[in-house]
Amino acid sequence: MDFGNFLAALTPLNLAVAMFGVVAGTLIGSIPGLTATMAVAVLVPISFGMAPETALILLGAIYTGAIYGGAYAAILLNTPGTPSAIATTFDGYPLAKRGKGDLAVAIACFSSVFGGLVGAFALLFLAPPLASVALAFGPVEYFWLSIFGLSLIASLSQGNLMMGLAGGALGMIMSTVGVAEISADIRLTFGSQTMISGFEVVGAMIGLYCIPVLIDMCSTGEKHLKITGEVAKMPILSAARITFNSKFNLIRSSIIGTLVGILPGAGGSVAGLVAYTEAKRTAKPHQRFGEGEPDGIIATESANNATVGGGFIPTLVLGIPGTPPDAVILGALMVQGVRTGPELFQSNGSIVYTFIYGLLIATILMLPIGLIIGRYAYKSIVTIPKAVLVPTVGFMTIIGTYAIRNSISDVVVMLCLGVFGWLISKYGFSASPIVLGLILGPIAEQGFVQAWTIGAAVNNLPGMFFGRPLSQAIIAFTLISLVLPWYLSRKTQNKADA
Repeated sequence: MDFGNFLAALTPLNLAVAMFGVVAGTLIGSIPGLTATMAVAVLVPISFGMAPETALILLGAIYTGAIYGGAYAAILLNTPGTPSAIATTFDGYPLAKRGKGDLAVAIACFSSVFGGLVGAFALLFLAPPLASVALAFGPVEYFWLSIFGLSLIASLSQGNLMMGLAGGALGMIMSTVGVAEISADIRLTFGSQTMISGFEVVGAMIGLYCIPVLIDMCSTGEKHLKITGEVAKMPILSAARITFNSKFNLIRSSIIGTLVGILPGAGGSVAGLVAYTEAKRTAKPHQRFGEGEPDGIIATESANNATVGGGFIPTLVLGIPGTPPDAVILGALMVQGVRTGPELFQSNGSIVYTFIYGLLIATILMLPIGLIIGRYAYKSIVTIPKAVLVPTVGFMTIIGTYAIRNSISDVVVMLCLGVFGWLISKYGFSASPIVLGLILGPIAEQGFVQAWTIGAAVNNLPGMFFGRPLSQAIIAFTLISLVLPWYLSRKTQNKADA
């Protein structure tokens, strides 16, 4: 690590590919269904003729831009552009409905840049020690981590815990449809060849979040979003003040995103949900999460962008992809002839550190690029007539769902889930617990089965599930997360009665 690597990252070519990557990633990530993984995969052939460090900068810029781009659709359409933006819909869309979509987009931009910088600096200074943390996680830790994630349902239920638990249970049942990852058993397909591959998470998410919004837009004559004031002027100073006044939430969420990012397979969706829940649990009395609270956007967007740098830690140091986009980037590195692993920082240190500095530069570039694109995105959404907006968004959801696995069956399933989601929303059910169960279900099942098999082999099931220090720590956090909100609500109620 020396000053020469920093200067190498500032060459005109590296700056140009960083800017191109951020713009391309942001635009692709803003389209529902076109995930960060797809953004990297679609553009990875461009990198093959480049030098390894330039190729890494390009792919890292695409990745970080796509994660941020998912916030646009989440805020303006109530549809996460990428799975990591699920929790951004909780407060981003209500804020946009109040005519402050431009403010919400700007807050998301500042938060994303801050979180991305925290993750990149963690990659720069803490890569080897943090990677060892990922190695300490075994199947049982992933099982308990998913159980901890399911405790978020209490916060996602918006006042009705039983409906939230029912939605989470439904999501977990849906996650078991198809061929089991461990045993290869075929489950809950009812003879349908279509369902052998199970529910595709992104397609299900698009259906449950986007289709109900489109149906509601068609059923009312009102505008999709209100507009107040002059749209062309982005409230940059107000957004910056709101974001950085919430310093503790910003820093805590960025750290959560970095730590979750280094755990292979967890990703931005889990990081965003965990950070959102922690922000909600420590909220002040006047804050109304779920009704347009800026702290909800700050928590989610800083956390999911911090996973970019965090995910590169096990990818580069151990050769274990931290997130799905990292797996694509790892393959691109192999094409370049670069082998990741513990010796990478010694054998190819100049490539690695030039890339890390390039990632920092790309994250900084995301600020002006994100604010500019965000301004025109909001202006377009509030001025486009419904007769144009609804079919355009509908077309993008169909194309995005089809592109994931090139399957028309996924489109049919997405549409059916969308109608189902719209119907159950009329009875007070939320899509978020269902999606959470769908995401965490496979992690919980795989961890449980593997831990049970190992525990049975050594004839020590209790020790396997409850005897490991990391497992005990996660169990303790899960219990605290369940008991603390109940205790605080009882304490507040007692004070009100006194």
